[in-house]
This record gives sequence, C-alpha cells and structure tokens, in this order.
Amino acid sequence: MSIANLTPTQKAKVIAEALPYIQRFWDKTVVIKYGGNAMTDPVLKAAFARDVVLLKLVGLNPVVVHGGGPQIEDLLKRVGKKGEFIQGMRVTDAETMEVVEMVLGGQVNKEIVNLINQAGGKAVGLTGKDGSFIRAKKLLMESRDKPGDVIDIGQVGEITKIDPSLIAFLDSGDFIPVIAPIGVGSEGETYNINADVVAGKLAEVLKAEKLVLLTNTPGVLDKDGNLLTGLTPRKIDALVEEGTLSGGMLPKIGSALDAARSGVKSVHIIDGRVEHALLLEIMTDQGVGTLIHSS
Repeated sequence: MSIANLTPTQKAKVIAEALPYIQRFWDKTVVIKYGGNAMTDPVLKAAFARDVVLLKLVGLNPVVVHGGGPQIEDLLKRVGKKGEFIQGMRVTDAETMEVVEMVLGGQVNKEIVNLINQAGGKAVGLTGKDGSFIRAKKLLMESRDKPGDVIDIGQVGEITKIDPSLIAFLDSGDFIPVIAPIGVGSEGETYNINADVVAGKLAEVLKAEKLVLLTNTPGVLDKDGNLLTGLTPRKIDALVEEGTLSGGMLPKIGSALDAARSGVKSVHIIDGRVEHALLLEIMTDQGVGTLIHSS
C-alpha cells in the first residue's frame, strides 16, 4: 500500500509509532553499510537517501559506508580486465586498485552524496585517505586449503586504526559522512578494504548505538528459509557451528559479531530490496530483518 492511499488518521498513527524510537535514539550514532540492490535500483536509491535525511532531521547521527562491487566489475570489463576473487576477497593488483579507487572514491561516493543532498541533507564524501582517518596495512590471508600458507591478494588491507575525530567534527556540523572503504598505509599506500569490515569497525570506534547492514536477502535465515531475529553472539556461534550460516553471509556476520561484542548495542541485517527498509527497521515495531543484540 502506498502512503498516498492512507487516511489522515492512518498517517498520524504511522508518525506516532515512530515517536518512542526518535526519543530513544536522539543524538545517537547509527552506522549504515549501504550495498546490494539498494545501490542500483533508482526507486530504492531515492528512498534510501530520503531515509538517511529523515534520520538526521529527527536527531540521529547517520554515518554511511558504501560498497560498489557491481560498479567496479562494470569498469573493469570496460578496460578489458576480469575481476578475480580468492576466498571471497577481490584480488587487487595496482591496476585494479586504480579502478577501485576511481569507482568507490569517485563515481559511487559522489552519486550517494548527491542523492542525499538532493533529498535535503548535507552529505560529505570521504575515503579513509582523507585526514588519514582509516589506517591500514596489507592483509595477509591464510589459505583455507593449505593452512600456514599465505596468499598474496595485492592491495587489500586490514584496518589498523580509525581516527573518529573527523567523523565527530562532521556530525557536529549536521553533515552526513559518506565513506568509501579505502584505507591508507604508513607509507601512503592505498588499500581496498571490505565495506562490511569498515562499517563494523567504524561502529565500534564511534561507539554507535546501531550498525545496520543492507543486503540482498531478508536477513539471517535458518535451514528452512525462515527469518531469524533477536539473535545474540552465542546463538550465532551455534548457527555457524551447525552450518546454518555459510558463504557470503559469513563476512557480514563476522563484522556484526565483532561490533556487537565491542559495545555496539544492536546490529541489524536488513533487506535492502524493501523500499524504506532503513526506517522500517529503526523506527517501527515490525522491522524488516535480523536484529542481533550485544548480549
């Protein structure tokens, strides 16, 4: 049902339902990992931008971290290069890193900034190189097939430190930070970092109230395809142990668990294919995904 079809009384009830959530989360930081279909569907993109602006206007401090895998693949194809993945991580040689930085730090970042600004917000685009606020080192990835062997996947980084002062400064000025997951090394090297990892670590460092991960699934599902919610780190460990959670969900779950265990009060894995998924999860009783409590 479109909101245009609601009666004035129904519209008032929708707004009233959000009031306790606005009161509870006033001046709290929410880190949002933006990816999946929500980044490619024009209707979903516009809805996401409006949701972020609304969260800022009602007193929350949204911080957006974005991916851009499909866009990177498109540009790699155009320059005649094939993307390669090992154990779910993009192999990033020097040429690929140039493409990654061009797409994430330029094309995708500026499009999100523009969408939020068009919706009435004040967004500022950043990469981890700005102010050197995301420090990283080369990721040494151990082979799953040959324990003890290290695989070189190029300029892929792991975070060594995040300086929260730049984000805090932007928040204090009512700006909405939009962050591309690119880090900088001690010698000025550029590193490609998994966006879920950046979002999780940023949520920890900023002592965020919530970490929200937009995905292309309804959330965490059991073996029968039913949505699981109200999870705790202990329950998730059990789901991984029994094989319920595997594949592409594992990196997200890993970031979610690290954040939950490090003080982020709740983590939400939500379906980015649902219009206004962000508001539905944060500002309504129903929600549209999996909620993970810190304990």
